[in-house]
Amino acid sequence: MSGEVPSKPRVKTLAVTLVAAAAAFGVCAPAYAAGLGEAVQEGEEASTPKDKVAWKFTPTYYRSSNEPNAWDFNLRGNTDTQTWWVGYYRRDDEFQQLRLGYERPTEFSFGRVVPSIQYATRGFLGGSVTAEIGERYFGILGWGRTNLKDYYNLNFDPNDAVTFGIGTRALPKTTLSLFQIRDDRLGTGQRVTHFVARIKPDERTRWTVDVFHKQGRPDADPASERIRGTGATLTYDFDRWFARVAKDPHVNFSDNNMVRVAVGFRF
Repeated sequence: MSGEVPSKPRVKTLAVTLVAAAAAFGVCAPAYAAGLGEAVQEGEEASTPKDKVAWKFTPTYYRSSNEPNAWDFNLRGNTDTQTWWVGYYRRDDEFQQLRLGYERPTEFSFGRVVPSIQYATRGFLGGSVTAEIGERYFGILGWGRTNLKDYYNLNFDPNDAVTFGIGTRALPKTTLSLFQIRDDRLGTGQRVTHFVARIKPDERTRWTVDVFHKQGRPDADPASERIRGTGATLTYDFDRWFARVAKDPHVNFSDNNMVRVAVGFRF
């Protein structure tokens, strides 16, 4: 989701699934698009000893076809009971934004529920609730709302939206999920469908592939051209290090195409 001066408003959603998190990463823009939650986007982490903080640092470079290139730096910390993050986005001298976020998962016999809240400079405030129901086979439900201020984050799906989907851990060392994020507030008809495969062949290595298809209008005007596009993200984790590359056509339902590259580490 982005408070940029020149672009049309679009919205990106905070409500997303814990399972698919690591695969779909990126930034979002203003009030009309759809997107995944930032902590979720950063992916499932290994269990952390009680009261010990595990840190993750993710610098990301955004190369765009029709606007200046940009950098994003995200520092995330988590314990066994809570997660928080701070990020800074800069696109040339056009737009800069500092953001903060916090979430606290709650485990139940039927699954887990994750409330989340985010704040950013330029007046942005947003929150979401996401649920994962089941274990071997599971359902995904989410709902997010913002105050429609401009916002840049680690993803590019709608913010004021509902999320629903399914997944399974039935295959050895593999988690599969299929879910859709759908604008339910701004009348844009924006929908982003993700298929995510997370494969962990051994204790030191993990691959995550996210293939996504988007369709919808850049704004609520019924006369606006309907946009369609298919993109993908590939993430490779090895020990404390990881790398990602994403190709995103019509990012934020605009005429701008983007490639995102990140190399980071945990400590």
